[in-house]
Amino acid sequence: MQPPGCTIPSRSTKCNHLIAPRPSLDFRASIHNHMVVDSLSTTLAALSDATRRAILVRLKTGPASVHELAQPFQISQQAISKHLATLERAGLIEKRRDGRQNVCQLNPAPMREVASWVEQYRQHWDEAFGRLDDLLHELHPPKKG
Repeated sequence: MQPPGCTIPSRSTKCNHLIAPRPSLDFRASIHNHMVVDSLSTTLAALSDATRRAILVRLKTGPASVHELAQPFQISQQAISKHLATLERAGLIEKRRDGRQNVCQLNPAPMREVASWVEQYRQHWDEAFGRLDDLLHELHPPKKG
């Protein structure tokens, strides 16, 4: 017996064609494609590592060679190069050749995008805390005297 409204033959009483397909467990491709389009996510991912943030702090003082950037860290040249590649992919730094050296410099544009995004939330929370403060003063007025 078919459920009412079902026109597809079925061996059971359920309409199997109405069951949503299971989502694929391989979601890496969709995340990768999303991050290619979403520069904010790429920038935040690059900023999530303390070593990369320290490199950016150093570059605030001016351009530096890859060798100069690697000196304060107890990691291999290859590891520094990977960190720099991540920062370059995010657009946070620009690399150029100067003779035999690669020189990196800070590119502030992606940081402006992050600051703009964060500013929206700062404004929201400032307003929300302002309303909370007003409500608390209304519920518990300051005692006079």
